[in-house]
Amino acid sequence: MNPVTLDAIAPVPYLSAYEIAEEDEAETSAGLLTALQGISTTTFTDSGHATRSVHAKSHGLLQGELTVLGGLPPAYAQGIFAHPASWPAVMRLSTTPGDVLDDKVSTPRALALKLIGVAGARVDGSEGDLTQDFVLVNGPAFLAPTGKQFLGSLKLLASTTDKVPNLKRALSAALRGAEKVIEAVGGESATIKSLGGHPETHPLGETYFSQAPILYGPYMAKVSLAPVSAELLALSDAPVDLSGTPDGLRRAVMAHFASHGGEWELRVQLCTDLEKMPIEDSSVPWPEELSPYVAVARLRAGPQPAWSAALSALVDDGMKFNPWHAVAAHRPIGSIMRLRKAAYAMSARFRMERTGVPMAEPTDLSGFTPAPTGR
Repeated sequence: MNPVTLDAIAPVPYLSAYEIAEEDEAETSAGLLTALQGISTTTFTDSGHATRSVHAKSHGLLQGELTVLGGLPPAYAQGIFAHPASWPAVMRLSTTPGDVLDDKVSTPRALALKLIGVAGARVDGSEGDLTQDFVLVNGPAFLAPTGKQFLGSLKLLASTTDKVPNLKRALSAALRGAEKVIEAVGGESATIKSLGGHPETHPLGETYFSQAPILYGPYMAKVSLAPVSAELLALSDAPVDLSGTPDGLRRAVMAHFASHGGEWELRVQLCTDLEKMPIEDSSVPWPEELSPYVAVARLRAGPQPAWSAALSALVDDGMKFNPWHAVAAHRPIGSIMRLRKAAYAMSARFRMERTGVPMAEPTDLSGFTPAPTGR
């Protein structure tokens, strides 16, 4: 099948009827909150420091600038991307577990992006804020098709939090070996990667995806962030030496930004076929031959200190990243996004109550070490 041209893209307009609550969705949400709070309570009891229920360990804390591209096709010139504009941005690179593990336990990478100073009508619960968040993971599809199945996986994860770290490292090594065998014959296993079998590759070489959809003005879309500068493209699938240090990924990010910058494209994939591009099942990758990811903005970050204790206090402790920090034109949709709303709020509240650090949405980048946003 030949790829569709942009002129032929006919996005499906959003209707509320496309969102259908799962059976017992409220009970699933309550179960998620219980499991996530259990993870946070365990890690807080063991470490004395309140961290996120998931994505606890940061590997890079960066500032940059996102600039909307001019001349976008009408279907892509929607929401905050309707007109050329620029906003300061914060990026937080992390891995998925809720406990702070040795990087030899190799799990999927994530990138949370917060734009600051974004005006417009807001989603419920975000009134008065001026931020737009995108929470992204380095795989195009969510691990579970339903909230209930995700809850089952989360309960398993919660039961192993802060337990048998040496066994986790050994299991991760075995799983990485299994993933190499699968990839050698052209396959890939999201499950093996999520359990600790992710290849030991550089997080700055990855492409990151929203996995679950959002509104895109009158349409529906998924979002990705892809490296495009030569410095970052050189890190695609590049191995990272994690021997002798539990924080090898962080050191790799810091080493890069000590002398180099980076540039990414923010890309949008519009929904053009509800059957093949479902809204309520985020485990299904949307076929790119039906609707490709199209660049709508550029994100630039210059050389800068990419992590420090002070930045960790500012961002890890003092900021919330949540897809529901959004303008109404980019409201999250679908079951996974609905379940995330209460879960992210609970995790932030848990941290704030124990750290005493206020977490109002930022209005500027005060506190960051000044850094240029050039190429």
